[in-house]
Amino acid sequence: MTALLGGALAVPAPAQAAPKCGPAGGPAPTEVPWALSRLDPAAAWRIGKGAGVTVAVIDSGVSPAHPLLRGRVLPGEDFNQLVRLKGQCDLVGHGTMVAGIIAGREGTGSPYTGIAPEAKILPLRVLAENKENFDPDVPAEIGKAIRWAVDHDADVINLSLVTLDDPALKSAVQYALGKDVVVVASAGNRQENREDRPAYPAAYDGVVAVAGIDEQGGHVGSSVSGDYVDIAGPGLNIVGPAPQGSGYRAEPQGGTSFATAYVSGVAALVRAAHPDISADEVAYRLTRTADNPPDGHNAEVGFGMVNPYRAVTSLLGTREDPPLGAMPPPAPPADPLAWQRTVAIWVAVVGALLAGVLLTLRPILVRGRRRGWRPGRRDVPQDA
Repeated sequence: MTALLGGALAVPAPAQAAPKCGPAGGPAPTEVPWALSRLDPAAAWRIGKGAGVTVAVIDSGVSPAHPLLRGRVLPGEDFNQLVRLKGQCDLVGHGTMVAGIIAGREGTGSPYTGIAPEAKILPLRVLAENKENFDPDVPAEIGKAIRWAVDHDADVINLSLVTLDDPALKSAVQYALGKDVVVVASAGNRQENREDRPAYPAAYDGVVAVAGIDEQGGHVGSSVSGDYVDIAGPGLNIVGPAPQGSGYRAEPQGGTSFATAYVSGVAALVRAAHPDISADEVAYRLTRTADNPPDGHNAEVGFGMVNPYRAVTSLLGTREDPPLGAMPPPAPPADPLAWQRTVAIWVAVVGALLAGVLLTLRPILVRGRRRGWRPGRRDVPQDA
């Protein structure tokens, strides 16, 4: 009886309420942010806007409700998290900003858009609100997320994070590169009271490592320098969508996280415009078309600021080698007089043939007139 009563009176544990996914933001920008003015992605949109390309954002999650991201965020996955919401809950706000920079859509009433506004975002949540990137278990979780992204058809992987070197992480990066996926990662930010650490996964071979540049075109002081830095993007005074509501958040200190997102957006434009070139060729195209520093390449900004228009449209190669990812020749414009030209050509050909026939017949006609049109006789020589 006691057991039955105890069972009858047992109170079930309350269901865990879904969290409010992250902070709300402020008003939308009324002017085009400097980063968009500087990169001018719309110049490349005449070729394409990233349609058909999926960018995996391995971060703090991406909240899909913001008008800028509505219809752009696919179901993803959560790694090492208590809340399982397919990567679509961003308690921190970081991943949603990154996703907005990459693929924020047009037509929201704000002058803000992403670099590739028709690309899709695959959200993979690995960073929690109270989790430090350098915790020992984080690199392995990031590695799992990379593999998951590859196996779910990501074309580009954005890693706006820095963590420790780890065999599982390195193996996952190699797996992605081997499957022809473009991997773009943050070169890292300098931390106070902490010596600079090698930035992983950015420092692995084959990864596009991104540094930060400010409005004046200079290297952002907090952006880590190193020989592994390949390219740069806007990394200071950044604006992006907030995860809750329809507002925007400002990040005046910026960081290479956001610079990385700009480069991933351009990678999406390149993959859409050149679907037949490899991930290595995409990386080559990004770096060789960047706005180079005076010395061409250095440890602070790599090959310089990413350039969307040049990355999509430039012909790369030598006289011996075919252009790398050359755009197809433009279709010739329609000729409204094409049928008249065809008729004229045939009239000329027929006229030439008739003239030739007449010239051939002229001697025959002359002889016919001389003989009165009587059959001619051949003179037969007499016998001697």
